[in-house]
Amino acid sequence: MTPIRDELTRPELLAFVEELAQERDAWQHLVRHRPDRRTYAEIKREPRVGIWVICWMDDHDTGFHDHDISAGAVAVVEGRLREERLTIGGAPEVLEYGPGEAFDFAASDIHRMSHASGGPAVSLHAYSPPLWRMGAYAVQPSGVLTRTSVSYAEELRPPEPPPAATEPDPRAEQPARARGRATSQG
Repeated sequence: MTPIRDELTRPELLAFVEELAQERDAWQHLVRHRPDRRTYAEIKREPRVGIWVICWMDDHDTGFHDHDISAGAVAVVEGRLREERLTIGGAPEVLEYGPGEAFDFAASDIHRMSHASGGPAVSLHAYSPPLWRMGAYAVQPSGVLTRTSVSYAEELRPPEPPPAATEPDPRAEQPARARGRATSQG
């Protein structure tokens, strides 16, 4: 007897989103575009798979992220999306996808998704096991790569750039009394 797996394989996820793309009545009513942020809705959540519809417009960008323990697949049903895979020591690997195209990724892959160009885009995403956490990545000014764990319910965005360096306040090195502040010893 073949054991029952807890997760779908990447080829199964890919076939799943490609089939779902043909079933517009299952997700079309959830499509909503907003210029200021991506919109997304969970279509279905089962023990082995979570399914989402995500709507994209100009300047919508996830920043680099992973999907913690979940593998996934994406089908583009409208518009164009860009996927960038993080590489070490070079520029990210960049691919663009249009309507009818789909791709998959491992849980360990670090990638970034963004609206590519033209009119609004819509994509269908399947994750197995269903998303619970994701990792958002940022490069610190020192060059160190950091990962922040975020809930699947939070919108992924590129990290904010670090604040510009400012000159230190020369008064910071002076004793409190010299700066005109009273001390507890008065």
